[in-house]
Amino acid sequence: MSTNHLTVEVVSPERLVYSGEATMVITRTIRGGEVAFLPGHAPFLGALEENHTRVFLVGGQVEDLAVHGGFVEVSNNTVSILSDNAELGSTIDVERARLAKERAEERLRHEHDAEVASALGRAHARLTAAGVSL
Repeated sequence: MSTNHLTVEVVSPERLVYSGEATMVITRTIRGGEVAFLPGHAPFLGALEENHTRVFLVGGQVEDLAVHGGFVEVSNNTVSILSDNAELGSTIDVERARLAKERAEERLRHEHDAEVASALGRAHARLTAAGVSL
């Protein structure tokens, strides 16, 4: 593999969600905000929040993923995302995600707890990964 590429793997407990080469990966860490990984990045380990992760492929395309928690590790030009659950943007049921967002927003009108906030975060990640403007 060329040193100006990254090997990227996104894994959930059930399956390998994505594997390939990329020029950059952007994801969101807890309390750290968005972080971009380029070839040659220093070793890194961080916890992830629900987010829209973008994998910039060698050919110029972007693979969009909804990542629902987990960890990101970077070492030797390899980005490994170990997620509680992850989905390719192209496989997301947009209508189902919209309904989940609406349910979470309605619940937030009446209660403010971590579970409801997490449900809303998952819905936002799924919709943005599917290309829907919020």
